[in-house]
Amino acid sequence: MSEQNYQPETLAVHGGTVRSQFGEHSEALFLTSSFVFENAAQAAARFIGEQPGNIYSRFTNPTVTMFEERLAAMEGAEQCVATASGMSAILACVMGLLKAGDHIVASQSIFGASVNLFNNVIGKFGVATTYVSATDVSEWQAAVRPNTRLLFLETPSNPLTEISDIAAVASVAKGCGALLAVDNCFCTPILQRPLDLGADIVIQSATKYIDGQGRVLGGAVLGSRKNMEGVYGFLRTAGPTMSAFNAWVLLKGLETLKLRMDAHSANALELARWLEAQPNVARVFYPGLPSHPQHKLALRQQKTGGGIVSFEVASSPGCGKAAAWRVIDNTRLLSITANLGDTKTTITHPATTTHARISPEARAAAGITDGLIRIAVGLEAVVDIQADLARGLNK
Repeated sequence: MSEQNYQPETLAVHGGTVRSQFGEHSEALFLTSSFVFENAAQAAARFIGEQPGNIYSRFTNPTVTMFEERLAAMEGAEQCVATASGMSAILACVMGLLKAGDHIVASQSIFGASVNLFNNVIGKFGVATTYVSATDVSEWQAAVRPNTRLLFLETPSNPLTEISDIAAVASVAKGCGALLAVDNCFCTPILQRPLDLGADIVIQSATKYIDGQGRVLGGAVLGSRKNMEGVYGFLRTAGPTMSAFNAWVLLKGLETLKLRMDAHSANALELARWLEAQPNVARVFYPGLPSHPQHKLALRQQKTGGGIVSFEVASSPGCGKAAAWRVIDNTRLLSITANLGDTKTTITHPATTTHARISPEARAAAGITDGLIRIAVGLEAVVDIQADLARGLNK
């Protein structure tokens, strides 16, 4: 059986593994900045690409390569380019594929740092971005210009778990000759494979579920070898590189990804159902609930609802932030942090953390209210998570 025919959980353990002359069972960690050549001719051949082999760990390292090949196999991609973080993955994607004068259409329901990257960094280099509804495909079509080169979305979105129809937006992209990039951080390839649905590029923040224990940073851009050529060229020159140590940790994280995603999803669904029954919760956002606006689409596009649950605290007008902070500050078990994808459950107030640096108008357009709380459900017993939240909700 070829590697391409293995199931995702098998690829997560074995994909991309290459053993050195020592025959190690666990993946080797190559902590070196550079690699030695046998002679000057070999060095010259490697630098100009005539001969494969490692040169310098900014852009070639065996441990990083194993991680790239394993994740590419899991996502169904021809090539993966590993980066230092999820945000550097988005940066490498845009800088590697676009030029001044190009145009991006992006969902307005994306991570706050992604909005700032498009507006305040990429925008300085003459690449404009138009924001549209994550769920209304007609808005994507209407926003397309003759110079549109990239459509960008994340699904489920952060923090409201809106579900974008990947196949429908991919059709818009193909119709105008643009590429579709999908941030697959919330689902990972275990729950969703955007390339199978028509996307051209997948973005991963490996910091989240792929690591799974809040230890290291990492990111990845995945797609065809043609599309990754420019991304890899940017990485080689600019150097937002994944370290060998982080790649080694992330390889270990991939081995348990299927088990963890199944457990995160089961816990999240149980917690979401409980939250819907609480009198002091105004609304719950979770794709696995029938009440979610895109529930049927989520069932078609994802294997489960994932591990993120958001909810609005019931409060008097103008008191949403105080009510949300009261719930957060009364937790004892949950970690108050903006990170997600950890074995430990985390809780955050998006309006004043992850989306604090975007304008109030942009937050309102994305549906992020002052009473909104995001929970990244961990692997603890759900009854303990519920009891921790009840302490604040009951106040």
